[in-house]
Amino acid sequence: MVKLLNENGEVCISANVITTLVGDAATNCFGVKGMALRSASDGLVHLLKREAMGKGVYVTYNDDSSISIDLHIVVDPGVNIPAICSSIISEVRYKVMLATGIKIQEVNVFVDSVSL
Repeated sequence: MVKLLNENGEVCISANVITTLVGDAATNCFGVKGMALRSASDGLVHLLKREAMGKGVYVTYNDDSSISIDLHIVVDPGVNIPAICSSIISEVRYKVMLATGIKIQEVNVFVDSVSL
């Protein structure tokens, strides 16, 4: 949970809010099929449904009140993966900063699969 202080009091933002914002921003980028989750039992990558997209996002809270974000995605075949990742990083930074005001130290994108 991130706590932001202002002149009127304290605002607490849960990790679920951040993961939902990140998942929404990433899946709205061109070429992204959806969020991915690697199963611990069989090691396979599963495409997450729209309502569970936050499960492919991992938020780390840093000592300087910033966050680091790791997100796992599935992309469409034939797309330029570096261009998609660059677009996702920019979009995630913009959407999370706009909605929460939290400083983002880094955004790491992991392409786990290409899906037809």
